[in-house]
Amino acid sequence: MAEPLDLNQLRTFLAVHRSGSFTAAAHLLGLSQSTVTTQIRALETRLGRELFERRARGVVPLPYADDLAAQVASPLDRLSGLSDDADTPAVEPVHLAGPAEFLGAVGMGLVAPLIAAGVQLRVTTGLTDDLLDELRAGRHDLVISTRRPNSRGLVSEPFADEEFVLVAAPLWAERLKGAALPAALADVPLIAYDADLPIIRRYWRYVFNERLTAPAQLTTIPDLRGIRTAVMAGAGWTVLPKYLCRAELDNGALTLLHEPDEAPLNTAYLVRRPGGSANPHVAEVRHHLLAAAKAWWADHEC
Repeated sequence: MAEPLDLNQLRTFLAVHRSGSFTAAAHLLGLSQSTVTTQIRALETRLGRELFERRARGVVPLPYADDLAAQVASPLDRLSGLSDDADTPAVEPVHLAGPAEFLGAVGMGLVAPLIAAGVQLRVTTGLTDDLLDELRAGRHDLVISTRRPNSRGLVSEPFADEEFVLVAAPLWAERLKGAALPAALADVPLIAYDADLPIIRRYWRYVFNERLTAPAQLTTIPDLRGIRTAVMAGAGWTVLPKYLCRAELDNGALTLLHEPDEAPLNTAYLVRRPGGSANPHVAEVRHHLLAAAKAWWADHEC
């Protein structure tokens, strides 16, 4: 009779499968990375096959690993639950991360019903590349990303289509009235959050079909709300996501400088590590966010 598989090795395997990284699994389990590596190698030796494809950033489960995870996840999660105090079950918070301006303007409203229903959230803000690295390392459960990750070690789902708009304060709009765009903007200060101008360059390529060469005359902290404030005060012009300046366009604090036939869009993604999570609230938050974002955009951006 074959000997049963080692329970600790299976727990470690499941943590690696769910997190997509030996480093992240070690963090989640409170083990050293060398211990995780040793346990996975021992399990692979016991099974006679490799479980993960090692990559520069994390690991990708092979088909057999997906089958094994499906078999052991539920029993291991039930065993883990037996160690909890039945009278005071531990409820793990869901760690959600994303851009500060989106979470502040829209995201926290989307998750408000979950918070009211008792779901615990820990929210972190930051730049996309940093947050995705932290997701791989197991520090977050879900990340709202401004781009689709190019790593197979993460799973991404379309979350929202941000529409970009070219705006300035009314005083600049009045001076530019009747002028030919985009040439006329060469004499108006360009305000951006990053010297590389990723949002504005995208707008230029899509709308004007040309390369933007003007440098930014003001770059601020990497938060588009600071850019919005500077432009409202008359500093110059910029390109913003429409959700972030809809109210200012409606009340006249900002003016739309150009209305293309088809506005440029940027797709944001909800990103997670492959595999499920032992915390059922992670799936609950994920499903709620996807549905709530779809409803919000239908109401506000159509």
